[in-house]
Amino acid sequence: MSNYSSIGPASRIETAYAVLVSAFSVVLVLTNVVGVKLFTFSFFGLLEEPITLTSGIVTYPLTFLFTDVVSELYGKRRADFMVVLGFFLSFMMLGIVALVTGLPGSEVWVNRDLGFTDVAGMQRAFETVFTLPGVLVAASMSAYLTAQLLDNRLFHLWRRLTKGKHLWLRNNGSTVLSQFVDTVIVNSIFLGWGMGLSASVVWSIILANYVCKVCLAALDTPLIYLALAFLKKYLAIEKQDSA
Repeated sequence: MSNYSSIGPASRIETAYAVLVSAFSVVLVLTNVVGVKLFTFSFFGLLEEPITLTSGIVTYPLTFLFTDVVSELYGKRRADFMVVLGFFLSFMMLGIVALVTGLPGSEVWVNRDLGFTDVAGMQRAFETVFTLPGVLVAASMSAYLTAQLLDNRLFHLWRRLTKGKHLWLRNNGSTVLSQFVDTVIVNSIFLGWGMGLSASVVWSIILANYVCKVCLAALDTPLIYLALAFLKKYLAIEKQDSA
């Protein structure tokens, strides 16, 4: 059940939901694409030794912002639907990438301006960007589904406990806990089981990634207020008192 009562056109309500679901799905699919790049980060010079992070950390936290907005406006059921839809769309994307990767390359494809001289070189470059290890896929998708569904439940738990007040608390309270679950699952499977790294190394990476995610979660707090203010005005909705 929605957390808000509509006094505006029903078409706007469904249009806004479709836009949110589409944006969520795009960000999620992009996370699977850009996440293969690793980069170094020194917390703006505060660390003597920069840590290595995956580029997915730039986009993935935004998915929690979208789920919280949908949870607040449309309720847990429709937020869960968006999460499950994103799960299957990600696998569809991976299947299409696998199919395209197997297609024979053309000589016309070779970009000599970038230093490639043959199809084989172009193919290796393509596979480097778009081919994901099976263990990483299993880890990331397992973590995604678990963490996002948990986030929705925690969001509504905090909403009930605060009687619909303190949006900042349920936004951060749900995201911080679910992001911890996500970080532990994906890194434990990929780094611990898949790459065979020691527990101490795995946990150091988990901690570094989690600290970054918590910081990003805090930064998105003003965004959820802005998003809800805009959508409430666009949809012409008024907030109900929560039980």
